[in-house]
Amino acid sequence: MEYRIVCSGFGGQGVLSLGKFIIYSAIDKGLESTWLPSYGPEMRGGTANCSLVIADDEVASPLVNTPDCVIAMNRPSLDKFENAIVPGGMMIVNSSLIDVKVQRKDISAIYVDATEISHKLGNDRSANIVMLGAFIKATNILDKETVIKMLSNKFGSKKDSVIAIFNAGYEAK
Repeated sequence: MEYRIVCSGFGGQGVLSLGKFIIYSAIDKGLESTWLPSYGPEMRGGTANCSLVIADDEVASPLVNTPDCVIAMNRPSLDKFENAIVPGGMMIVNSSLIDVKVQRKDISAIYVDATEISHKLGNDRSANIVMLGAFIKATNILDKETVIKMLSNKFGSKKDSVIAIFNAGYEAK
């Protein structure tokens, strides 16, 4: 098994952290993993994305040109990566900020109101955690328990609120 992912959005949306959380969980599960960030010089508002590879065997290259899944946090990300996804792949869309639908018919699209959900839960900066939950449910690449354990370890005293946000994304329609 080898699964290739691109997480993309604006700087400040937690896109790189989202990728790290997926990779940390994969490592905890004993899978081979790579994380390759790409971002502009801006602190916030510039483009940011990361390429992830999760595999049973050693990963030959961290580059992801044809992802199995793209997590798009903003419209430019949808525009940039929709055509790169392999046929039969998936795009998970932050429908709070993206006002168009995926045009390709040979991939599946999941729309998650990630920014709105995080706002309703009192943390405007946690849309990435909402998308993590949606990704885990949609792909079944990693199990929910492994991700919750990783989040508990990473967030310490804030773990309960972070896990609630993750669960909201996991349960999002």
